[in-house]
Amino acid sequence: MSDFDLAPELIYLNHAAVAPWPTRTVAAVARFARENGRLGARHYPRWLETEQRLRERLARLINAPGADDIALLKSTSEGLSLVARGLSWRAGDNIVSIAQEFPSNRIVWESLAGLGVELRLLDLAASSDPEGDLLALCDTHTRLLAVSSVQYASGLRLDLPRLGEDSRRHDRLFCVDAIQQLGALRFDVQANLADFVVADGHKWMLGAEGLALFYCRAELREQLALNQFGWHMVEQAGDFERREWTPAASARRFECGSPNMLGIHALEASLELLERQGGEAIERAILEHTDFLMEEIQRHGAVPISSREPARRSGILTFQVPGQDPQALYQRLMQAGVVCAFRGGGIRFSPHFYNTQEELVRALQLLRELP
Repeated sequence: MSDFDLAPELIYLNHAAVAPWPTRTVAAVARFARENGRLGARHYPRWLETEQRLRERLARLINAPGADDIALLKSTSEGLSLVARGLSWRAGDNIVSIAQEFPSNRIVWESLAGLGVELRLLDLAASSDPEGDLLALCDTHTRLLAVSSVQYASGLRLDLPRLGEDSRRHDRLFCVDAIQQLGALRFDVQANLADFVVADGHKWMLGAEGLALFYCRAELREQLALNQFGWHMVEQAGDFERREWTPAASARRFECGSPNMLGIHALEASLELLERQGGEAIERAILEHTDFLMEEIQRHGAVPISSREPARRSGILTFQVPGQDPQALYQRLMQAGVVCAFRGGGIRFSPHFYNTQEELVRALQLLRELP
């Protein structure tokens, strides 16, 4: 069985938005639906085994110390909100971030303005050293540095260890939105010294929308005040008659209600495929794709918005074609079967490991031939 069963007329270059499911994921969801339809929750203990396997896979994916460090939330926004509304802020505190962040990683911090928390934003367009300029915005009142490891519009990849080391040295918290990295480029939460990591599973991890990873460094779990409560977040989650309760010692303390079992079965199947392929091989294939696209679009006169520096590359390549309205060009590419995105003022291609060079060549040919 092929790993993917995409319609043959499509060239899918939009994994930075919403990814297609692998065939094994489609099969896993279908099995789960059939079982639920015929037997209901008769085999719920098996579902819990799948949930535990998923936590373990996610812990391996980011090199977390263990599965207890992983919470399963509904979205990146929910995870970022846990941090924003869980920390105890003081008037005069500030947060440092990037002006070009996806709205989820901006609005959540802006919402703290009423508490007297300042949001300091770096304009990447005016920076030749993003890490140095981010750190220059920090001072003794900076409580949190919050960035995406890969920028959603340009694909710019940050030097996370540099940011993490400086943050740890100055007793500053470090929050990473890794949605544009996990499943594409290898990630090491311990080497990056990240305190919080958040990422929904429906992009490079090839899962379903509505299920996200949330990592919180164990030493910080009790520092995040809980604002959501329910049966699932307590230490004795299965003891429904118990009157006394305490939050779970693990990251499950951040999961207030019933788990998204459908999404869990989908993401667990997708991560099994990614593990089988191997993180190093996936990263190498994706970077080879974007390197090839970078070289070819420039050879044919297009202008990359994404960085030309190899160390800044990711699975995202965004570009403009001189003389062409990028939004209109995007619409024509979509009509021609090249599934891509209009982001950051240009066309965004985001291929995954399974895309072939023949597909990339065909997409570039259509790009040149479209009226």
